This record gives sequence, C-alpha cells and structure tokens, in this order.
Amino acid sequence: MLVGIFLIVLLLLILGGMAIAFAMGITSLLVVAVDRGIGNLPFGMIAQRMVYGVNSFPLLAIPFFLLAGRLMNTAGITDRIFNFCNALIGHVRGGLGHVNILASMIFAGMSGSAVSDAVGLGQIELKAMKDQGYDDEFSAAVTAASSTIGPIIPPSIPMVLYGVLGNVSVGALFIGGIVPGVLMGLFMMATVTVIAKRRNYPVQARARFLQIFRATAKALFPLFCPLILIGGIWSGVFTPTEAAAVAVVYS
Repeated sequence: MLVGIFLIVLLLLILGGMAIAFAMGITSLLVVAVDRGIGNLPFGMIAQRMVYGVNSFPLLAIPFFLLAGRLMNTAGITDRIFNFCNALIGHVRGGLGHVNILASMIFAGMSGSAVSDAVGLGQIELKAMKDQGYDDEFSAAVTAASSTIGPIIPPSIPMVLYGVLGNVSVGALFIGGIVPGVLMGLFMMATVTVIAKRRNYPVQARARFLQIFRATAKALFPLFCPLILIGGIWSGVFTPTEAAAVAVVYS
C-alpha cells in the first residue's frame, strides 16, 4: 500500500511540473507520515541527513560551474565565441553547423553543462542558421547534439558527481574526457559535412584576415579559460572545486 501511495503521489507531482528532487522528498515525507504518524517524524534526523548529503567539498564545484556558465551567457562571452568560430570556419559548406559544434566544444571547456550550452549558444546559433536558410529541424538537431559535448569535455558536472559517488579522482575523469569530447565534435562535423553537401546548404564568404584577427582578439580571454582550468588541474595547482571557483572569477 505504501509503495502504491509513493508511486501515485510521485507521479502526480512530476506531472504537475514539480522538480523531481522536490517531488521525491515530499513523497518520502508523506509515506513516512502515513506509516509512523506526523508526530513521530524524525525531523532532526531528516535535516541532519540532508546536510550530510551535500556536505562535500567536491560537490561545491557544481554550483560554481553553473554560475560560471550563467555569467558567461550574461556577459556576452557566448557571442564572442560564436563570432570567433564563424570567422574561422564559417566559409565551408554547412559552415554554421560546424560553427555550432566548434563553439559548443569551446564553451564546454568553461561550463561543463549541456543546459548552459543549449541556453547560451543555442539562441545565437538557431537564429543565425535560420537567417542563412538552414532547415529548422537540422538547426535544432545540430544544436541539441552539440550541447551534449558539454558534459564530456572537462570541466564536467556529471563527472564531478560520478567522482564523488564512486570515490574516483575527479581530476583524472576530467583528463579522460578530453579525447572522447574532441572525437564527438569531429564526428559531428563530418556528419554535418555530408548532410550539408546533400542538401546544398549555403556557403558564406571567407572572412578576411582583419575580421579573423578582431574576432580572435575579442575571444582571446574566453579561449584561455579552458587552458587555465585543465592546466591548473593537471599540474596540481588547484583541485576541480577550486577550478570551478577560478572559472567564476575569470568569467
């Protein structure tokens, strides 16, 4: 009976739009209250376990990386990254698709979140691709697919969680994510090339040297961020959590 109550209430709360974490917490409290009575709820132990669950130094990296991604979106760093990638490779067939992927690879080295990538770069990329005559379905597919590079190329929020729960070195996980993330991006670009040629997507004019130089100069500081983070972790200058704090300050 208690299992049935748990599942029904949990499903109703999730369908009502409540976040899964809050829905599970409220449902668990309700089941315990039904089983033991409200007066017998161990509120002190509940609070203790909640604090204990988040009382972890490595887990501090998650809110810091999320904040760094938010600051980059607000400060217009995503625009600089997009303009730099567009000046660099926007002239090839299906150029904006390649720009979409390359920008996601660069931004992944700063935020570690697919959501931050999709929200920050996605709006810019979708508008630019629509203006250039790309299909909405293709544009959305490339944007959604490229955002999945975010949790692979370090720093990565899922890797932080995995490292904490599995008692594995987060720094080693970060280093191990570089090659798979780059390969994902390259294979996505190869796919975009094939589709762009079949559908005869437009080709932009090649950017002049001065345009590339200006775009690079504006994106120089954001481009150094992944190097500082990975280099600092690899050399032992700071831990992944401290790297997240550095990303916030750098942003």
